[in-house]
Amino acid sequence: MRVLAVGDVCANDGSNYALKQIPIIKREENIDFVIVNGENSAQGNGITRESANLIFAAGADVITGGNHTLRRPEFFDTLDSNPFVLRPHNLKDATVGSGYCLFDMGRCQAAVINLSGQIYLDRLNCDNPFKCVDELLQRAERDGAKYIFVDFHAEATSEKRAMGFYLDGRVSAIFGTHTHVQTNDAQILPRGTGYITDLGMTGVIDSILGVKKEIIINRLRDSDMSRFEQASGSCALNGCIFDIDDNTGLTKAVKLICK
Repeated sequence: MRVLAVGDVCANDGSNYALKQIPIIKREENIDFVIVNGENSAQGNGITRESANLIFAAGADVITGGNHTLRRPEFFDTLDSNPFVLRPHNLKDATVGSGYCLFDMGRCQAAVINLSGQIYLDRLNCDNPFKCVDELLQRAERDGAKYIFVDFHAEATSEKRAMGFYLDGRVSAIFGTHTHVQTNDAQILPRGTGYITDLGMTGVIDSILGVKKEIIINRLRDSDMSRFEQASGSCALNGCIFDIDDNTGLTKAVKLICK
């Protein structure tokens, strides 16, 4: 099985670019399953029904979230009604949605887990992600999932790396999201789990993490707290392809995507 994981889709430009590029990648790379992080896909942050529908129209099977997923209360109904739109499972204050889903692929089941890190994400009230993932892996085992994929939405490289080794051999692949910068460490860990510290971003290239660069520079230089505005212009799609062994459920090859 070949799985495409796509990094944080940012705003309208990123969503529309994903709509163009994901079908091409699916066709050219013979992709069977697509996971997209959509927590920033709405214009101005968060996710809406409209931006989620655009990502599904692009070919996503599951949309994962992060620290902005609960930003828009109007999206709560979708989190409750659509099992394939996730938010980090370990958010203590969340009363809607889930960070776990089971996707029926016909011949087998694939589980997708969405978790938030704790380091440098002080504004979030999160349970320990390592303990939470143990519970969800037990659930995936009970559900008979042959493949398990984890989107670990976290800031610190050390926390992501630790989670990778913690899950090595226990899941098919784990990929980090949140920092919007693709890391050059796509690999297969010693026990067979596919890993990358961060998938990167799908959005405007001439920006700082999807935001107009002048706003970020002025904030850092002059403490100017002007409201963030999404950049516009030419885009790139960042992600990773994991080639999964159908016998073991572990990764046999990885490939970075920057398109």
